Amino acid sequence: MTTQTNVKHMESLNFLTPETISKAITLVGSPAYVYCRKTIEQRCSEVSAFPSAFGFNARYALKANPHLAILKIIEAMGLHFDASSEYEVMRCLHAGIPGEKIQLTSQQFPNKHLTEIINAGVLFNACSLRQIESFGKAFPGSNISIRVNPGTGSGSNRKTNVGGPSASFGIWHEHTNQAAEIAAKHNLNITRIHSHIGSGSDPDVWKAVTEMTLAQADKFPSVHTVNLGGGFKVARMSAEKSTNLQEVGEFVKSVFTQHAQNTGKQYKLEIEPGTYLSANCGSLICHVDDISNTGKDGYTFLKLNTGMDTITRPALYAADHPIIIINNSSETQDYVVCGHCCESGDVFTVDESDTLTTATLNKAEIGDPVVIEGAGAYCASMSLKNYNSFPTTPQLLLDKDTLKIIQQPQSLTNMLSPEIIPE
Repeated sequence: MTTQTNVKHMESLNFLTPETISKAITLVGSPAYVYCRKTIEQRCSEVSAFPSAFGFNARYALKANPHLAILKIIEAMGLHFDASSEYEVMRCLHAGIPGEKIQLTSQQFPNKHLTEIINAGVLFNACSLRQIESFGKAFPGSNISIRVNPGTGSGSNRKTNVGGPSASFGIWHEHTNQAAEIAAKHNLNITRIHSHIGSGSDPDVWKAVTEMTLAQADKFPSVHTVNLGGGFKVARMSAEKSTNLQEVGEFVKSVFTQHAQNTGKQYKLEIEPGTYLSANCGSLICHVDDISNTGKDGYTFLKLNTGMDTITRPALYAADHPIIIINNSSETQDYVVCGHCCESGDVFTVDESDTLTTATLNKAEIGDPVVIEGAGAYCASMSLKNYNSFPTTPQLLLDKDTLKIIQQPQSLTNMLSPEIIPE
């Protein structure tokens, strides 16, 4: 048997209190997501202060958390949006967000709402040569942005690295001349260049990618904006360190400034934070459902009443999330924390090699409330909805001292209503 390895520290609550947790459970039960308006607004202010040389715009990558209530808060803070599908665009438009504040950057070319989207003023960012061709046929003579794969990327593993030869995202940097030819054939005007390398923050990679993206922009006389994507590291765990936006911003600003001195071209900067804006604004409240062990040489398992159906990142990425037992115990114990799905992979305490680890937590009793922190980004939005037929998890907004329901608990009737038994 693999030896237990304790790799986690005792964590603390971000913005919830035991009283607020109790109120949330009374309101919608457990599990439940809670988002903090104050934290979202604070993050928006930090992003808006990103240093720039020749103008700046921030776009929220709404795939991180596309809830309508979250989008409206972010819009009110002055940010624009990047959508990863035509359906995310329609979500934004449904929320009343003007089309000119939205950019579509999609792996799949839109085939259902394209005309409606473009007529609404949404910016189109082509992610392949085929997308340029298809868009050009549909809207010749239009402005267009293109996403370039810079040839390198950054991230803790393949799943979080979206640049380089192993990533399908964007037009390979050696193929931009073909992109120009296709655009010219349809009289398209390339006004924006976009790149995105992943979730890492290696300064050497950022420098190389920034310089490369600016060099690509120089190929197109009409380009006025360079978008460097997102991927700013967020410390969910206490032992981690978040990206310092001011430091990164000053570094990127210096590259833009030097480039302008060398070429005379002054590009407006855009970035697309998603995780940075929303990760630590969200918490998942749940309960200890059961506790079991596998003998003196085995593990003690803490079983929660939530799992990979609600929060998929631990199973998908071996991602760490702070876990806090809400009780007054003065004792601690090491647990393997697992979810309620009938899957061996539904475990919250595992390292990148898929080896079980343990978390040191307050000694727990069945029924104790539990909070999983860092659950505001790529959690509710990326859940395995209704796996094992568990209902989707309700969501709340903490607005000052008031909890507001922004997504009701799902009833069994609601879950089953789209299904049809043929006669």
